Amino acid sequence: MTQLLRRPFGTRGEVHRITPADAGWRYVGFALHRLQPGDEVAGATGDREVMLVMVEGKAAITAAGQEWGVLGDRMSVFEKTPPHCLYVPGGQNWQAVAETGCTIAVCSAPCHGGHPARRIGPDGITLTQRGTGTNTRWINNIAMEAEDYCDSLLVTEVFTPAGNWSSYPSHRHDEDDFPRITYLEETYYHRLDPADGWAVQRVYTDDGALDEVMALRDGDVVLVPRGHHPCAAPHGFGLYYLNVMAGPRRHWRFVAAPEVAHLM
Repeated sequence: MTQLLRRPFGTRGEVHRITPADAGWRYVGFALHRLQPGDEVAGATGDREVMLVMVEGKAAITAAGQEWGVLGDRMSVFEKTPPHCLYVPGGQNWQAVAETGCTIAVCSAPCHGGHPARRIGPDGITLTQRGTGTNTRWINNIAMEAEDYCDSLLVTEVFTPAGNWSSYPSHRHDEDDFPRITYLEETYYHRLDPADGWAVQRVYTDDGALDEVMALRDGDVVLVPRGHHPCAAPHGFGLYYLNVMAGPRRHWRFVAAPEVAHLM
């Protein structure tokens, strides 16, 4: 089985690269770059669309034949301010030059040529509450179903307070049976506050064929090819994650795990 928990493989430059071939699936790609001032990173989208997310810091970005200026203003994700992002369609090049130390996520999925390059956020992204009690978390929707910015990608940020659960009640989106449920592959890029903290994520199927519980460190990525995938942040450690989803249709429909269906 493909390893679900991916640790960063470096501290500067590209530190994560997850391709569909590497993950053993068909749609989602994810890369992460940690840059120092003056560092450059560039790419070509090819037959895929890309969402560049300025997780932290500032960079001057050129893409799709345009200069988009300096994107980014939060220096820590835990400021919880809306991110600066750039959507780049297929068949285009992009380049980022770091103005400060910065972290740039490169989210990708197949494209169909339906959307132009565009800047997304911080305007139009509002931090909203989801859940109650110890299931409370805060969401920055970058490009979910309501935002018609992409062909395939669904992208969002989630902030889970210390001591709370997230991606809970447990749910899955691993069948293509719209409108009951949709097939969506998913990656989680995790950050911890403080950075030496830890959190937990479980990925499991109803039949138990897949059941992994992972201790998360700051900067880890978790792959969710199928099954339910709740997270928990221990008391004292705040949890952030950037979700990337994609599948054959751009709709997010899920089914709750039987043991928590009464909580929905």
